Amino acid sequence: MKKSLIIIGLITFLLTINAAGLMAAGQTLTDLERLGMHLYKDKNLSLNQNQSCQTCHHPLAGFADRSNFLHPYDKFVSLGSDGVSQGGRNAPTSAYAGYSPIRYYIETTIGDETVIEYFGGMFWDGRATGETLGDPLAEQAQGPPTNPVEMAMLDEEAVIDVITASDYYDLWVSVFGRVSNVKDAYDNFGRAIAAYERSAQVTQFSSKYDVAGDEFTTEEENGLDLFESKCSACHATTADYNAPAALFTTYGYANIGVPVNPLVPLEGPDLGLGGDIGDTTQEGKFKIPTLRNIAMTAPYSHNGSFPTLYDMVSFINDRSPYDPEVDGNLSTLVGNLDLTEAEIDDIVAFLETLTDGY
Repeated sequence: MKKSLIIIGLITFLLTINAAGLMAAGQTLTDLERLGMHLYKDKNLSLNQNQSCQTCHHPLAGFADRSNFLHPYDKFVSLGSDGVSQGGRNAPTSAYAGYSPIRYYIETTIGDETVIEYFGGMFWDGRATGETLGDPLAEQAQGPPTNPVEMAMLDEEAVIDVITASDYYDLWVSVFGRVSNVKDAYDNFGRAIAAYERSAQVTQFSSKYDVAGDEFTTEEENGLDLFESKCSACHATTADYNAPAALFTTYGYANIGVPVNPLVPLEGPDLGLGGDIGDTTQEGKFKIPTLRNIAMTAPYSHNGSFPTLYDMVSFINDRSPYDPEVDGNLSTLVGNLDLTEAEIDDIVAFLETLTDGY
């Protein structure tokens, strides 16, 4: 019965987001954004011409993985172009990622202890810092095409060869000029995709929360109140990073105690940010995701351990039944919220107002 209700809910959301996509498609793009859209959707930029950026970041799934969204109990990570390889982490939404700043940290001294908090960058572990191109989102876009378990292209030159042979190369030339060397062209490849992901077709700010907040139901209003008191420290409800409205993230990092997902192919614990920077005090910390379109991006957490929003919020409320994958550096802000079942339902109702296309 539970799965049947979820399937009905998924169909409803698909119809909603499809209508939103049609509306957004009518919006005018700049030439740079339009070029980025072509690149974002081009399956020829993968080993077997079967996978594009959109495959794992699709509008019908809130710009996350549509296959995972449709099968949240069975699929947790994306399948590679070779049809066999799997990534080690759940694909996050590409929407609203463009506000994430170049990775930085803040040191705070509390008594004799110095606490370091990281913010920004891209990927769950923040490894696309933005320091090379001055834009974390552009650097992130450069990763998947040559990743052997994702789009699996031989190298950057192979990607550029596809572009120069494409029917949108004239548009590329009008934006960037003719390709003269692979490195510069691949940097421009990342910049163009980032421009599209920042466009109003992807980053829409068109949810019920944005356009009809005065029409909230009692449950949604209660959920917002609870969210602001229990969740906003990590998922800020105030506009920041020059965004026009709340992003529902600080773009910070936290270890919330997510358990191992035994169905995700990893050789050992995923250390997240700490593994990238080689700092044991940051092990187990993953980037705090935006909650915009969260109802469309199941399953949840960096390894897809939670198939439904209710499951995810229940875990945030009480994580005591679970053993964390990394038991150090655990956040004290989650896992002991003392929410009732009705309050969890209200928070979920509020989170469902964050779906674009209302």
